Amino acid sequence: DIAIEWASQEGWNPGNHDADCYHTADSNGFLIGLLDNEPIATISAIKYSDSFGFIGFYIVKPEYRGKGYGIQIWNAGLKYLVGLNVGLDGVVGQQENYKKSGFKLAYRNIRYEGLGGGEDPEDSGVAELSSIPFDTIEAYDQAFFPVSRPQFTKSWISQPECHALGIINNDTLAGYGVIRKCRNGYKIGPLLADSPEQAESLFLALKSRATSSDPIFLDVPEVNQAAIALAEKYNMYVSFETARMYTGDFPALPLNRLFGVASFEIG
Repeated sequence: DIAIEWASQEGWNPGNHDADCYHTADSNGFLIGLLDNEPIATISAIKYSDSFGFIGFYIVKPEYRGKGYGIQIWNAGLKYLVGLNVGLDGVVGQQENYKKSGFKLAYRNIRYEGLGGGEDPEDSGVAELSSIPFDTIEAYDQAFFPVSRPQFTKSWISQPECHALGIINNDTLAGYGVIRKCRNGYKIGPLLADSPEQAESLFLALKSRATSSDPIFLDVPEVNQAAIALAEKYNMYVSFETARMYTGDFPALPLNRLFGVASFEIG
């Protein structure tokens, strides 16, 4: 909860129920730095498997920055993930520092901001994700992440204050997406689909779950030009970006079908 609150103060706009979902990914993966029992630093180091981990929530309280505390908790996080291929979505200004720890730039993720509302598209094949067996959802989701993470996925799609929708094509799941309530407005993520047209149908259905005065956010891999075109088509503008980096080989993910990232904090 401290990490979520600090992330909010940094302007990262976490979801209202992110902490519970993130905790299911790795209950041991959240570290806090204490100075005389005062929390002054956080980091998440999620060990998804014996081959892949993800770093996030790397925050030092402003008044303690520049004093060497950050590197201590950074090193503790990396020690927990030693021997793994580690990913992160880092702020652009820290890229050079991450490179010193062995991270390599894969691509940028771009956060787009717009407004909700609009109509739910008819006859698009969009259905409530709860009507689809979880095994089907998990099997579809596995292609989009380096390793399987069913506990997190199950928690993410069923969290409070969210809508989770799938799209069916010829009785087969062809994509799904989630929109969740955040400190400011709503975030759509993940947004996964077999085609740009199906991604657009899901996006419009999710967008319609918010009001026309609600800010909405979509985090897209810059290498997916169709995702960028979708955001721009609906008058969304760039408000933030991160550097997706890895210490090992870049995972072979179908980025052309990944229209929205689930989370910058844990991948």
